[in-house]
Amino acid sequence: MTDDMTSRVDTLIREMTLAEKIAQLFGVWVGASDEGAEVAPHQHDMKETVDLDALLPEGLGQLTRPFGTVPVDPALGALSLMRTQTRIAASNRFGIPALAHEECLAGFAAWGATAYPVPLSWGATFDPALVREMAAAIGRDMRSVGVHQGLAPVLDVVRDARWGRVEETIGEDPYLVGTVATAYVQGLESAGIVATLKHFAGYSASRAGRNLAPVGMGARERADVILPPFEMAVRESGVRSVMHAYTDTDGIPSAADERLLTGLLRDTWGFAGTVVADYFGIAFLKNLHGVAGTYGEAAGTALAAGVDVELPTVQAFGAPLYEAVEAGRVPEELVDRAVRRVLLQKAGLGLLDPDWSPVPAVLREADTTAGPGVLRGTVDLDPAANRELAGRVAERAIVLLRNDGILPLAQPPVPRRIALIGPNADAPTAVLGCYSFPVHVGGQHPETPLGIELPTLAEALRTEFPDAEILVAPGTGIDDSATDGFPEAVALARDADLVIAALGDRAGLFGRGTSGEGCDVESLVLPGAQERLLDELLDSGTPVVTVLIAGRPYALGRAADESAAVLQSFFPGEAGTGALAAVIGGRTAPSGRLPVSVPRRPGAQPSTYLSARLGHSSEVSSIDPTPAFGFGHGLTYTTFAWSDPEVERAEIPTDGAFRLALTVENTGGRAGTEVVQLYLHDPVASVVQPVQRLIGYVRLDLAPGERRRIGVVVPADLASFTGAAGTRIVEPGALELRFSASSTEPRLTARVTLTGPVRELDHLRRLHADFEIR
Repeated sequence: MTDDMTSRVDTLIREMTLAEKIAQLFGVWVGASDEGAEVAPHQHDMKETVDLDALLPEGLGQLTRPFGTVPVDPALGALSLMRTQTRIAASNRFGIPALAHEECLAGFAAWGATAYPVPLSWGATFDPALVREMAAAIGRDMRSVGVHQGLAPVLDVVRDARWGRVEETIGEDPYLVGTVATAYVQGLESAGIVATLKHFAGYSASRAGRNLAPVGMGARERADVILPPFEMAVRESGVRSVMHAYTDTDGIPSAADERLLTGLLRDTWGFAGTVVADYFGIAFLKNLHGVAGTYGEAAGTALAAGVDVELPTVQAFGAPLYEAVEAGRVPEELVDRAVRRVLLQKAGLGLLDPDWSPVPAVLREADTTAGPGVLRGTVDLDPAANRELAGRVAERAIVLLRNDGILPLAQPPVPRRIALIGPNADAPTAVLGCYSFPVHVGGQHPETPLGIELPTLAEALRTEFPDAEILVAPGTGIDDSATDGFPEAVALARDADLVIAALGDRAGLFGRGTSGEGCDVESLVLPGAQERLLDELLDSGTPVVTVLIAGRPYALGRAADESAAVLQSFFPGEAGTGALAAVIGGRTAPSGRLPVSVPRRPGAQPSTYLSARLGHSSEVSSIDPTPAFGFGHGLTYTTFAWSDPEVERAEIPTDGAFRLALTVENTGGRAGTEVVQLYLHDPVASVVQPVQRLIGYVRLDLAPGERRRIGVVVPADLASFTGAAGTRIVEPGALELRFSASSTEPRLTARVTLTGPVRELDHLRRLHADFEIR
């Protein structure tokens, strides 16, 4: 931020009335017009529609989801937003436009925009560079139509896979989440979009995996598991916004947590952007948490904690806040602090420049005075380059869990008669997550076309195997108990050369799906009658390839051991079925790795690989949480040999760094990808530690017979944890550094030792091991 921008903002604030300052601290939920007219306030369940005519003379901070509220042609949506911004700037005496934000958890959530894989698939790629490329493409599309801010990524670490929003997360390991999320932010910000870290902090650790349930978590778990991804992103990504979480931890709601939102985020980590409310989160301080008696109290509490902007629409930060400040119950200095952050952000976006123009890039050469028929269809948010990129992400995110040699199908004997069975066999939207536009919004407008091509798995397989006969039967629904389709499905299976069982989830909101926000589950058994269907297919005598298209991991029962092959995909987006077909046929080799463990038993939750010794299998409990397939697991169509481990020094001081090396060779007959994962095991520590935790990883694409030497520098800082006194420390003692193919498959182990005194670390500690591929 330049001195000129800062001076301009400070001068502006001195000239603003209290009402004008407060107007910059809230948004209004609107929908763009499909005729290109100005936006219309959105009627929703949580608040009465606002009167824009009454609000705009004081100004407006944000426009909430103009493209993501109703289906609208992108060109006409851009025109609608442009006209609205012109009106907003003309209505207030300082000429300040609003900042427009949208969702972008699986691509720009707008009609006709590319639907990319969900964040759990990003984690499965173990490929931050690819995720950065995807995010940059998403950001360019958003910026081109006049959007400024994206409400992504989600940095919540999975603690209980029963939680409905697992699909929105990147995985169950904080290092994987941090590296992938940081890359996503870098990509989005490179396109000029303000990225938003969410949900800060602890939302995913709710009791029993229930949405918005209280968080039962100690300070150490919060510090060592929940916070590190946010810390990494703040330090390394250039992120400009953070969204508070809905939940309360130990009785303190995140929106009221000054130690979190100000003490840690700003004073310690140095974050200088805006903190925005999760939708209705400030009002929830009164309505759900009961820590405020009025909306004015809620507003004052949130402002004091460090929340700057109320979303999605004006409620607590409107008249209640104004009245509380006027009555002396809320210091005006808190309003000034927040509005300064908001205006500095607007200045950085060019919204306060004298030559600011409301015309977005896609309309600069267009005749904006023409009727809607002229502009309709002129903006393409799903071009071929986007679809190709979505396909690459989908392919790299597919995880081959099991294979008895039946895959790839391109090898003889190629099956001529394939029975494709299951509720996801012929469902176009099966590949989409809860926050993709066709599911999130389009489902409420069944009369409107999807806006993008969504080939079903049946269609993709027919394209991939033109000489095969593909016979399709659903067998059952996603989440019903109907079994009347079983006989037809089993008959097809018995007459086929191969069965592909297409199972999994249907994304939705608040109980309308089996995965998604508010779609929490009691256990991780496959929804409805799907496990029973799968068992009958396994009994048919025909080899079964189980294909999961889901938003969370599920226990597969017998199929974990008896399927000829198992492929796991996490809502892989619009190119997902083509990617699955390519992997099944062998045109593409699988290279994904599990970002979450796949349980063996559906009721052993909460359970992640990141558990202390007492969280693993023991003789004193009848519940065995051992997964069927552990975090980081993933097979390929080739083989790899790991050899020649080397440790330069087996002992270093607590402020030093280990240097290690190993060789990886592709010993199979085709090209493939190996993901070398580095885990740290601390046998004896002053406080209980997880048995192991990921501290680094690297993807290797190797041709047949190719071998590469991998060097890695591991700073002692990576062995740090929150000690008994609440500070982060590195202790002397023995460690194991495990080069592993997954959390359950160590390949090479280096036994090393830290010497010297206990060392305290601050927030500037080193966060990464440095890999070198030779």
